[in-house]
Amino acid sequence: MSRFAHILVLATALTLGCSLTSGAASRGGDTSILFQDDFSDTGSGWDRTTTDNAVTDYASSAYRIWVNDANSDYWANPGLSFTDVRIEVEATKVGGPDNNDLGVICRYQDTDNFYFALVSSDGFAGIGKTKSGEQSLLTGDNLAPTDAIHQGNSKNAIRLDCLGNSLSLLVNGTQVATITDSDFAKGDVGLMAGTYDAPGTDIQFDNFVVRAP
Repeated sequence: MSRFAHILVLATALTLGCSLTSGAASRGGDTSILFQDDFSDTGSGWDRTTTDNAVTDYASSAYRIWVNDANSDYWANPGLSFTDVRIEVEATKVGGPDNNDLGVICRYQDTDNFYFALVSSDGFAGIGKTKSGEQSLLTGDNLAPTDAIHQGNSKNAIRLDCLGNSLSLLVNGTQVATITDSDFAKGDVGLMAGTYDAPGTDIQFDNFVVRAP
């Protein structure tokens, strides 16, 4: 099965508002930081959903996305809007198959329109978009293999640069994919994780930062 064509997008919880100056979402002393969250404050504004088949919620001073449906993706957003940004997060696989996907979102308009960058715990990566509810991979027919990813139950530093019509994905400091697309100019940011044939993807995200370019 294709490492990308499996994706069946599922609706997330209603987006909640978020204050840029409250608790864990404070800017600190770095003026390039537009938004940051270490998820220690469960009121910092991210979607919170728990069902029999999925969780998108704060957990253990991190943010957890657990997906127990096969061939499905879930995501979460803090309810913000940006134009050009560099998004950084630390992502750790804590359970489920290595054949998974996890990553970040930029320029999120609604559930049917946004960009995403994904890696897998068995070493694949790519950049794509959802437009009018239809998903496509912008960097090729399938996610591409890369040695930059720490495989298995490991932590990876994921960065997505959304600058003008250029989208670039970096993993652990190495650029692994870049593409140009002009469909979306601004929107929310977010986190995403999902499954292929085997359910059970369980990812913890931490130290989420949005920076001005």
